Amino acid sequence: MIHVQRLLFPAALFLILNLAGCGETPRDAAPAVPVKPALSVTTVAPQQFDWPQTLKAGGNVVAWQEAVIGAEISNYRITEVRANVGDTVKKGQVLARIDADTVQSELAEIRASVAEAEAVVAETRANHERAKQLTARGFYSPQQNTQTQTAADTAAARRDAAKARLQSAELRRSRANVAASDDGIISARSATVGTLTQPGQELFRLIRGGRLEWRAEVTAAELVRLKPGQAATLIGPNGDAVEGVVRAVAPTVDPQTRTALVYVDLPAAAGGVSAGMYARGEFRLGQSPALTLPQSAVLLREGFAYVYRVDGDKVAQVKITTGRRNGDLLEVAGIDAKARVVAGGVGFLADGDTVRVVPAQPAAKQ
Repeated sequence: MIHVQRLLFPAALFLILNLAGCGETPRDAAPAVPVKPALSVTTVAPQQFDWPQTLKAGGNVVAWQEAVIGAEISNYRITEVRANVGDTVKKGQVLARIDADTVQSELAEIRASVAEAEAVVAETRANHERAKQLTARGFYSPQQNTQTQTAADTAAARRDAAKARLQSAELRRSRANVAASDDGIISARSATVGTLTQPGQELFRLIRGGRLEWRAEVTAAELVRLKPGQAATLIGPNGDAVEGVVRAVAPTVDPQTRTALVYVDLPAAAGGVSAGMYARGEFRLGQSPALTLPQSAVLLREGFAYVYRVDGDKVAQVKITTGRRNGDLLEVAGIDAKARVVAGGVGFLADGDTVRVVPAQPAAKQ
């Protein structure tokens, strides 16, 4: 019995090894399971557009020109102020009145002096005429005739001087009112009722024509790209865009800051923009082609930008560079223009993931 069992064991072992070498699998072996897609995605291809080239800058908004208005006569009291800060005025409009009683009395006194001088001239001329007649008859010497001539000429000169003083007094009377030198907006006022006018004293400050300008600061490298006539857009504090035009470009660069000024004319009715404020804006330099993708297709991670290119049912992470932004579109580089990339949900993907590509849903009609 023992001998028979020893003979059967090698035979059984041989049969099992033979079956294994024939590649047969056990009947209860499990079949291979297909890989489940990580995400259902839609794809998009980069699009080529002509985008405007812009140059961003910042700077102060100031008055185009400010006129300093003061009294043209001194040591006279202000009796009325008729304009305040923010008022829009016209050229010649009265801004303040000055007490003209003293000026009027001086004018009356000088007019009397002129009348007196006219009388003296008439008298000396008559004396000279009589002297000429008496000299011709031999009653007066030529010297006496010359004296009467000199007296008449002196009286005429004094009369002319009195007339000049009269004109000056009339001019002072006409300037007893402080008037606007141009159309514009009052930006400052120091005139108060009861104060005496002083030489060179500023009573009002006027923004000529109500015109403002944006003095944008740009670097020396950016300065060469700008020229008069280019369009600019200024963003006001309320978010509204104000359109302007480059009027002039500074011919020099500040050696301390290495920046230069670009002067941009703003419209008189620039809403929300006031002199003295700091604002940002951009200059439009033209157009250039741009390869773009929706912002949702770009993944920003650790300071770099990536997209997921679809190859069959797999995605491959591709590093790209981004540039200008226009609405929801980004300028991209480093991706083939014919490639298909995942349009959204890129934050849930990893390099090499299996995906299921589905058609994009049409936009809903408004």
